[in-house]
Amino acid sequence: MLKTNAEKLIKISVMGEIASPTIRNVYNVSATGKPMVLPGVGGITYNLRVGDLACGWEADHVEPCVSVENKENDARSGQAANTAFNVLSCIGNKATVASGDAKGEAGIVTGKHGGIEHVLVDFPSEVLDKLVLGDHILVKAYGVGLKLTDFPEIKVFNLDPGLLEAWDPQPRDDKLEVPVTNVVPAAIMGSGLGANQVNSGDYDIQLFDDGVVEHYGLDRLRLGDLVAIIDADHSFGRIYRQGAISVGVVIHSNCVTAGHGPGVTTLMTSSDGKIIPQINSKANIASLLKLRAYI
Repeated sequence: MLKTNAEKLIKISVMGEIASPTIRNVYNVSATGKPMVLPGVGGITYNLRVGDLACGWEADHVEPCVSVENKENDARSGQAANTAFNVLSCIGNKATVASGDAKGEAGIVTGKHGGIEHVLVDFPSEVLDKLVLGDHILVKAYGVGLKLTDFPEIKVFNLDPGLLEAWDPQPRDDKLEVPVTNVVPAAIMGSGLGANQVNSGDYDIQLFDDGVVEHYGLDRLRLGDLVAIIDADHSFGRIYRQGAISVGVVIHSNCVTAGHGPGVTTLMTSSDGKIIPQINSKANIASLLKLRAYI
């Protein structure tokens, strides 16, 4: 088992409510100039969960299962409460329904979607039918500040220690072998590139080049897949750096709009290549956390 500082981390409550779907513009204009009307962010998505394919849906940026945001706002704090909700929540955190007919039911945080600033939570299908928009979701936020004490060159973000244990990366000398389903070249990363922090949000894998998609098997990406982005450094934001490697989790569906695609929330990064991706088809949080039988 990897040595960490998990015993020194703070576990703190954060809360949001299930957010309504939103449509800012009726038409999404595709990368080829075609106007399309498609479901997008927000809401309770009954037929899309982690473990399902990220591509092939009549959708754009659809968030699996339940989309949550903190709507607390005042003149002094602005969006500070939702920023805290997004930054402090970590992938693998326990989430509990705190109101409504599903009160007491448990779920798991599976993603953070930038731009819309949603935290995504997976619940079993039978729980989804009890939920309504506006229900409150309590997250026991735990993971911010997590460090791998024997691998100081590898930085960790957005990761619950329990998920790290289930993921089980293995040391190899001064490097760490990390199970992933796919490797992705940094050259095709799009929306979200250049952000100055990776403690919330995501950035997108562009899937518009058929040759690249086929070569890397990206049409088979699933929500919840753990993927390695080659030549990407997330130490202090998202930048291109040869030799760097970053690993994240696929958190929303594919997109038709230019510069967008399945989103990835950062979990690990090494600016000098201390991460060794190990291809493993089971490297998906739906399987690792036993959220459902892996599809």
